[in-house]
Amino acid sequence: MNPDILCERDGDIATVTLFNPDKLNAVNGAMWRRLKVVMDELDGDECLRCVVLRGEGGTFAAGGDLEEFLTQRDTFERAQVYHGEWVAGALDSIVDCRHPSVALIEGVCIGGGLEIASCCDLRIAGAGARFGAPIMKLGFTMAHSELVGLVALAGPAVALEILLEGRILGAVEAYEKGLLTRVVADAEVAEEAYATARRIAAGAPMVARAHKKLVRRLMAQARALTESEVRDNFAFLDSTDYQEGLAAFLAKRKPQFQGH
Repeated sequence: MNPDILCERDGDIATVTLFNPDKLNAVNGAMWRRLKVVMDELDGDECLRCVVLRGEGGTFAAGGDLEEFLTQRDTFERAQVYHGEWVAGALDSIVDCRHPSVALIEGVCIGGGLEIASCCDLRIAGAGARFGAPIMKLGFTMAHSELVGLVALAGPAVALEILLEGRILGAVEAYEKGLLTRVVADAEVAEEAYATARRIAAGAPMVARAHKKLVRRLMAQARALTESEVRDNFAFLDSTDYQEGLAAFLAKRKPQFQGH
């Protein structure tokens, strides 16, 4: 089966699954576009009460599919489509969905996976889950439209710690830093996530939707970037360090960055 976004319904709870098991559910361009379509459709379902987002096969998502970066976001214009439309559109659709969302997190939750989880309303993780965004080792910057969710969730200090150090956090440390709602034993994470969804579904749906909308509205909003700042965000595309970072990742070797 090709990489996809799967959606199943059990009564008033929907499960959205990131499906790319051959690559630890790395999210490619088609999956980002499909995720937006699925979430938009769920948003319009009046009978729904909660959405659970998870990954296939015991892991959440290992980030974006880096192999396609060489061809689908290699210029500023293509990067604007990839990140400004596909990725941002998918993340916004999770935030804007009227129904509360719960991230069921097992295994790795890295890069794009962390961005998706950050946009959910609650995050239930197994004790063995791992979190981070080590893109400094790849020579590229997190897009501003994706970083805003992480900053809103964890604050600027934690966001900078994750991005500057590139360190992978265990579930307990991620919880202590505010990235997670709850940590349970790995064998219990699915049970707890769906128990959480059922508790949400048992409440008045109009109240749940109103609280989600109100809390989101009360969160501090980042200033819109100028056109020059947006271009600066993607300046890495013309750098030798970015080419070296991707080449090293694909060759499974340590990158040798030169600072330009």
